[in-house]
Amino acid sequence: MPTDPVHERPVDLLSDLVGFDTTNPPGDERACVEYVEDLLTDAGLETERLAADPDRPNLLARLPGGDEAPPLLLQGHVDVVPTEGQAWEHPPFSGVVEDGYVWGRGTLDMKSGVAMMLSAVLRAAAEGLEPAGDVLLLILVDEEAGGDLGAKYVVENHAETFADVEYAIGEFGGFPLRLAGSTFYPIQVAEKQVCWLRATFTGEGGHASDPQRDGPMHALGEVLTRLTERRLPVRVTPAAEAFVEALAEEADGAEADRLRALLDPERTDETLDAMGEEAARLDAMLHDTASPTVVEGGSKINVHPSEVTLRVDGRLLPGVTPDEFLAEVRDAVGDVDGVAFEVERHDESGSEVDLGMFDLLADVLEQQDPEAVPAPYLLTAATDARFFDRLGVQTYGFTPLDLPPEFDFMSLAHAANERVPVEAVEFGADATYRVLERYGE
Repeated sequence: MPTDPVHERPVDLLSDLVGFDTTNPPGDERACVEYVEDLLTDAGLETERLAADPDRPNLLARLPGGDEAPPLLLQGHVDVVPTEGQAWEHPPFSGVVEDGYVWGRGTLDMKSGVAMMLSAVLRAAAEGLEPAGDVLLLILVDEEAGGDLGAKYVVENHAETFADVEYAIGEFGGFPLRLAGSTFYPIQVAEKQVCWLRATFTGEGGHASDPQRDGPMHALGEVLTRLTERRLPVRVTPAAEAFVEALAEEADGAEADRLRALLDPERTDETLDAMGEEAARLDAMLHDTASPTVVEGGSKINVHPSEVTLRVDGRLLPGVTPDEFLAEVRDAVGDVDGVAFEVERHDESGSEVDLGMFDLLADVLEQQDPEAVPAPYLLTAATDARFFDRLGVQTYGFTPLDLPPEFDFMSLAHAANERVPVEAVEFGADATYRVLERYGE
C-alpha cells in the first residue's frame, strides 16, 4: 500500500474516482461523493452536503484563507456519460493504470479535473497554505444531464454561500489545442447557451398504401435537410474575437490575414469553407447552431402519422436571445407547411467576460510549460459555469493537462477507451496548486 500522503498521488485519486460508476442517468454519485468527503474531513476541512436528492448530494468544502481576496470557487462534477455500445480495452470503471495512462470513463470529463482540484486543496491543507482568500471546493452531480440536481440546484437554493465569490475554476481548458500551425492552451472564459427546441409537424394521417406527397413526414424531411445543410448567420462575439486574434498573433502574415478574415462577417463563411478540417473547431464559435437529434412519431408501419415531433439541440452564442434564435431557425428552414417551433429549455449564460484572473492562469501554464501559448476561449458546448454566471461569478475553464501532440482530447472524451496520461494528471495537480498559492496577485 502507498505510504505517501494522498495529495501527492493525484493519479491514485483519479483511479479511485473512476472506480465509482457514476453513469448519468441514473447518476448514483453518492458513494463517490462520500469518498471525497472522507478525504476532506480527514484533512481537517469542514464539509457540507447540498442536496436536492439525498442519494445524489453535492458537496462543499472550505479551505480557510486570508482576507486579501474574495473566496475562490473550484467546481467540478463527478457524474459521467454512459458507456453502452462501446468497445473498451479495459473495463470503463476499473481506473486501471497501464502503458502510462489512467483508463476509464471520466478520466477526461471530468474526474481528472476533480482529482487535480482535490489534490491541490488537500496539499494546501497539509502544507498549511493560507491563500489570499477562502477556497471553496464544490463537488457537483448531474452535470451530464443538465445540472438540475447539481449546479442549478445549488445556485437556486444556496446562492448566499457564493455571494462574495468573483472567480471560479471549472472545466474546460488548460490543455493543448493545435491550430494554424501553433500549439495553444485555451482557457475557457465564455460558453454557448443551451436552447433546446421542439418542432411539431401536423397534417392528415391515413393509410400508408396511399402515397403521401406532403404531410408531416415530408415537412420533417425538408426541415432536416435545411437545418443540416445551412449555417445560421455569422455572429462575432468578444470572446471569439479574442481567441481568433490570439491565433493570428502566432501566425505568419498570410495565415494571420486569413484568420482575421474570420472576424469579417462578409468573409467568415467563405474563409471557413477554405480552411478544411481546422474549420470544425471555429465554425460553431461564429454561429448559433441547431442540430436535429430526436425524432418521435408514427405508431404503425402502415399508417401515415398525423403528428411528428423533432427535437433540436440549439446552442446560442453569448448575448443571443431565444427569440432571435427562433427567427434565425425559421429563416434557415424557410416556408414549410404544418411546422411550429417552440423553446423547450433555455439555460442562459452571460455575454460579459471578466479577464481579471486570466493573466494569473496563463502565467501558471507558462511556468509549467514554457512553450505554452495561453488563449481566451469560447466553448461551443455548455458547462456548469452557466449557472454560476447567474450569480455574477466569472468561471475559467482550467483543468490543465500537458498532453502529447498525438493525443486528441475531444475525440476521446465521452468515447470508448477514454484515458489520460499519468504525467498530464500530475502536471495539472501541480498547476492547480500553484494557482492557490498565487491567488490574489
